[in-house]
Amino acid sequence: MATLYQLHSTMDRLRSSTTQMALTWQAGDSIILLGTTVAFIEWLKAYLDESDIDGISGIYALADDIANLSENTSRKLSLETKLTGILTDDEWVTMTQDSQFDKVVTVCL
Repeated sequence: MATLYQLHSTMDRLRSSTTQMALTWQAGDSIILLGTTVAFIEWLKAYLDESDIDGISGIYALADDIANLSENTSRKLSLETKLTGILTDDEWVTMTQDSQFDKVVTVCL
């Protein structure tokens, strides 16, 4: 079974949030970036490379959170190439209830 991590972090806490995820991470787990965390995807990828997190099944973000970014920021981040998927709120709820995940963990430091 896999874990779905919901990551909601400010830039200054992203490294410590990634470190916390690494403590229980198993290959096949997935991450949903919540709130402004999606704007820090480049930093997240760097911190993931530094940590013991590998075998990521998918990295997702919410469409509403992406819509809250400026158009310029969204364009520069090229999120469609870095994310496994962009979810609506309904899709997010459905994903948290998917039987492939035996637990959903929210990391919010």
